Amino acid sequence: MDYQHQWINGNVITLPVGQVYCVGRNYAAHAAELNNPLPEQPVIFIKPPNTIQPLGHALTLAEKFAPVHFETELAVLITQPLYEATPSEVQSGLGAMALGLDLTRRDQQSYLKAKGLPWERAKAFAGSALITPFVATPKNWDDVFFSLAINGEIRQQGHTAHMLTSVVPLIAHMSDTFPLRPGDVVFTGTPEGVGPLANGDELTLRLGECDLGETRVVYASSSVDNHGNNAAR
Repeated sequence: MDYQHQWINGNVITLPVGQVYCVGRNYAAHAAELNNPLPEQPVIFIKPPNTIQPLGHALTLAEKFAPVHFETELAVLITQPLYEATPSEVQSGLGAMALGLDLTRRDQQSYLKAKGLPWERAKAFAGSALITPFVATPKNWDDVFFSLAINGEIRQQGHTAHMLTSVVPLIAHMSDTFPLRPGDVVFTGTPEGVGPLANGDELTLRLGECDLGETRVVYASSSVDNHGNNAAR
């Protein structure tokens, strides 16, 4: 399925689909659960646009990538160019928020980390970035609550007040290195509670008072069709 940014009411957001900039270890409790030290500065990595899949009736992943772990994150849509941006410029350049799933091949990530190698094989595989529909930005980026339930049980709950680097300073920091463009999305880090996804798991994502939707995990023989789109086989 082709991905396009859209609002919760189904209206398309007329911006190109850009990069997904991700931050690791932005919640202390998550770093602790994986026995990772707290970083001296944000840990940044990138998922390219062709890894994105929308929230739909199925979250489709290739069997060869299993086990895949979920990491639920506040996702922020960039709507103005940001490079070496001030906090005020960042505030003006954030146009919407959603939830993202930073899907991770944990065993592969552990192997790559041990070898001192880049994480792309663990973090930027086909279908590894699920993005829900977007809603309006909050009055206060430091007071946003979100959750993931699996099969009716809350598995992750996050609050932006618990971030090590909060949303606006985080994106300003990113913009010191990366020229952020309209249509890019920033995944702002995951709270504790990450774990593996099983075939048939039912996922429910909630952002503040808004139910963003549900999806079901499907491990398929291939996660892409001949056009590079996510599709069950």
